[in-house]
Amino acid sequence: MRIEKDSLGEMQIPDEAVYGIHSQRSVNNFPKSGEKINPYLIKAYFQVKMATTETNYKCGILFKEKFDAIDEAIHSLIKETDDCINGSSESIYNKIIVDPYQGGAGTSLNMNVNEVIANTSLKILGKSFGDYSTIHPLDDVNLSQSTNDTYPTALRIASIYLLRELADSFSYLQNVLQKKEEEFRNVLKLGRTQFQDAVPITLGQEFGAYAQAIARDRWRIYNAEERLRSVNLGGTAVGNSVSAIKEYVLNVNNILKKITKLPIAKSEDLIDGTQNLDVFVEVHGIVKAGATSIQKICNDLRFLSSGPTGGIGEINLPPKQSGSSIMPGKVNPVILENAIQICELVKGNDVMISNLVSSGNLELNAFSPLIAHLFLKSLSFLRDSNFNFAKNCIEGITANIERCKLNLINSSAIAASLITTFGYDTIQELVKYSYENKIPFVKALMKSKLLDENELFNIISKDLGIDIE
Repeated sequence: MRIEKDSLGEMQIPDEAVYGIHSQRSVNNFPKSGEKINPYLIKAYFQVKMATTETNYKCGILFKEKFDAIDEAIHSLIKETDDCINGSSESIYNKIIVDPYQGGAGTSLNMNVNEVIANTSLKILGKSFGDYSTIHPLDDVNLSQSTNDTYPTALRIASIYLLRELADSFSYLQNVLQKKEEEFRNVLKLGRTQFQDAVPITLGQEFGAYAQAIARDRWRIYNAEERLRSVNLGGTAVGNSVSAIKEYVLNVNNILKKITKLPIAKSEDLIDGTQNLDVFVEVHGIVKAGATSIQKICNDLRFLSSGPTGGIGEINLPPKQSGSSIMPGKVNPVILENAIQICELVKGNDVMISNLVSSGNLELNAFSPLIAHLFLKSLSFLRDSNFNFAKNCIEGITANIERCKLNLINSSAIAASLITTFGYDTIQELVKYSYENKIPFVKALMKSKLLDENELFNIISKDLGIDIE
């Protein structure tokens, strides 16, 4: 064990630990949630530290030997974090140990990152972990910075990365829905409004409407990135750049832009950028809108696939797992149910993010850790859910054409397609006759000798501008 010190006293830290006393105090202070800091936030934080280190070196306030070691350390840590993002390793969590649910406006994570970078640098130099007289977590790694400008900046960078992936998931879902639109374009079926029979529609038209809704969400999310591009790096504690030299403030964001390859820029007002997080309410609202579109589609598909023999049964969902421990052969719409729950999580997160953002005080929002965790969770969960929804449900949906036809011809809603040909009063009498005699409208129509079933479907198809399936 090694001994580390801070203003509160001494603490024993395992010799092999890459973190230090500040990280360990955080772990001791807060209950363990079992959740982890989002790896995109960890990567973004390392990128911020890479930019600040390079800027300090170019400004002449960090010596070359320290810069070289710190820069090499950060490169290796980013690679390790990328391995976590792509699912090949989670070793970074042996180093970034703080819980996402933390007090202190993100200081726990900032200090954890500072200590890990410092100790990794010391190892490169052949020094022992904790030998902070050579490279110090605060004096060197955190030089010219505060948690209050590095944390919000890292959050914005992580959010842009994930927002792009979320947009890709909406694009993929849109494409799959459009393929189903084409596949089902000639499948006639009954329309429904307020769960009641309505005029005929095609299954393809229904899926086309779904695709259009998702296309709007994709475009909204794509444009939302612009709202996150202004960062407050260089503002230090409250946005007025105390303890940072002018040359550093003028250059650090350009270097960060080069490192991240993102179109970020320094906020016009660093004080505003430090104390106000309303942009996350705005962008998350757009994400929530996407979740509501997906949830509506999922509920429609559950309804259309219901039964399969005792319900609507107009579409068949791909069977994914047994649905009951007591009813043999029962298969439930589990993919849809999973997607709905993710959408509800996003909607719930939206309320909490709004409340937390409005609870900031004066020059800082102390609740940025939970804002960050919920925001990034919404993006990553909805991204994964969208891909799963598209691949494991939408792609495998088939049309029950005979059931679609049966439900259609047994409903008086098809009467609307005949008004132009035969007149409202004539058709109204037929509808009345079918109700009074408790027979399907189509049978009343056949009895009237006005037209046969093929002629009926020709009229409906012409009305909808399609070829008969």
